[in-house]
Amino acid sequence: MSVSREVVEEIVAALGGKENIHTATHCVTRLRLVLNDEGKVDHDKLNGIDLVKGSFSTNGQFQVVIGQGTVDEVYKKMVEITGIGEASKDDVKSAAAERLNPLQKAVKVLADIFIPILPAIVTAGLLMGLNNILTGPGIFYDGKSVIDVHPQWADLANIINLIANTAFVFLPALIGWSAVKRFEGSPLLGIVLGLMLVHPDLLNAWDYGKVVEEGGKIPTWNLFGMDVEKVGYQGQVLPVLVAAYVLARIERFLNSKIPDAFKLLIVAPITLLVTGFLAFIAIGPITFAIGNLITDGFVSIFDNFAALGGIIYGGLYSLLVITGMHHTFLAVDLQLISATGGTFLWPMLALSNIAQGSAALAMMYVSKDEKLKGLSLTSAVSAYLGITEPAMFGVNIRFKYPFIAAMISSAIAGLIVMLSGVKANSIGVGGVPGFLSIAEGYWGAFFVGMGVVLVLPFILTYLYGKLKKQ
Repeated sequence: MSVSREVVEEIVAALGGKENIHTATHCVTRLRLVLNDEGKVDHDKLNGIDLVKGSFSTNGQFQVVIGQGTVDEVYKKMVEITGIGEASKDDVKSAAAERLNPLQKAVKVLADIFIPILPAIVTAGLLMGLNNILTGPGIFYDGKSVIDVHPQWADLANIINLIANTAFVFLPALIGWSAVKRFEGSPLLGIVLGLMLVHPDLLNAWDYGKVVEEGGKIPTWNLFGMDVEKVGYQGQVLPVLVAAYVLARIERFLNSKIPDAFKLLIVAPITLLVTGFLAFIAIGPITFAIGNLITDGFVSIFDNFAALGGIIYGGLYSLLVITGMHHTFLAVDLQLISATGGTFLWPMLALSNIAQGSAALAMMYVSKDEKLKGLSLTSAVSAYLGITEPAMFGVNIRFKYPFIAAMISSAIAGLIVMLSGVKANSIGVGGVPGFLSIAEGYWGAFFVGMGVVLVLPFILTYLYGKLKKQ
C-alpha cells in the first residue's frame, strides 16, 4: 500500500505538530512515539484518519496502530517531515523512562523482565491444560480420567506434563536470564544463577513445608560457623529477582575495574561465587520469607473478603492494564502457584479480557462507521485470544461506555468465580482458551463466569449504544 505524504502530515498535525514529537520508532504494526506533551494530541482527528486503526498511551510511549508493512512507510515519511532522525526501540524506551515517576519505573522494570519470558510461561500453561484434560477425572467419563479408561495414553500424558512443567521447574533460570539482561549484566550468568538456585542437590522448595511439618531435618551447610539451609527456590520469583540485581551490579563493578586481559578469568567466577554465597546465606532466606508473607496476605484477604475481592479485582483489572501495573501481578500469580498450587487471580484476568472483547464486538453492530466496524471485529478476536490493547485503546476507551460495560460484567464474573473458589493451575492464554488452565473441578463455575463476560458486555454496550443514538 502506497502512503501519501499528505496523510502522514495529517498524522503529525494530529499528534500536535512536529515540535511535539520528541523521539519516534516503530514495531511491526505501530508507531511508538515519545511526545513532549500528550495533551496536545487531537484524538478525534488522529483516529479519524483512514490509515490509523487506533492509538493509546502506555509506559511513557504514545503508540499509533497503523498495520503491518504500512507502518514502515509511514515512519520513513514521518522522519522526513519532522526531521527528528530515526531512533531505535531502546532510544524510545530510554526517552520514555525519563518521564516516568518512581512507581511507573518500578512497574516498567517488572514488565521488562517478565514480558520476554511470558511466551514460555503461557505455552507451559497451555500444555498443562492439555495434560489436565487427559488426567482429570470426570471430564469425559464418570469419575474417571481419559488415561484411566485408555491407559495407552498415560505415557503421552506424562511426556506432555514433563514438557509443560519445565518452564515452571526452571522458572528461576528464565527470570535470571531476563532480569540480569534488564539490569545490564551478562544474560548467560543470569541463567547459571537461576539454575544454581534449583540445583538437584538442594532440598526442593515444594518439599520444604512438608519436611518442616513432619518434623524432618532440613539439610544444611556449615559455613564459617553458620548453618545455611540447603534449600532450592523452585517456582520462586523474589529470590532470583534480587539475586539477579546483585549479580549484575557486581559484574558491572568488576568489569569497570579489571583489565580486559584478565576479565575472562576473574569477572564471571568472582561474580557467581559472591552472588551465590549471598543468595544462599541472605537473599534467598529473606526474600523467601517475604514472598510467603505476600502470598499469605493475598490468600487471607481473598479468603475473608472473597465477594469484595472478586468484584474489585475482576472489575478493575482493565484499569491495571491501562496503567501497566498488571505486570506486577504476574509475579504474584507465579508466587501463588508455587506456594499454594494455584492462583485465584488469573481466572479473573482471563474473564476481564473476554469482557473487553465482547464490548468491542458489540460496537461492530452499534457503529455505522465501516472502519470502526472492522477494527471492532479484529480487536474483539484479539481480546478473546488474550491481547486486549487493540480492543481497549482502539475502541472501548475511545467511546467510554463499552469499557464501563466490560468492567461491570467482569466484576460480576469475578464475584462468581471467587465465591466458587476457582483456581488456575498455571498461567495460560488470558482469554477464551483460558479454561484449559483452570484446575479440575472448577470448570463449571469458570464457564458460568465466561458466559457472563461473553454475553453481558455485548448486551449492555449494544443497548446503551442504540439508546444513545436515539
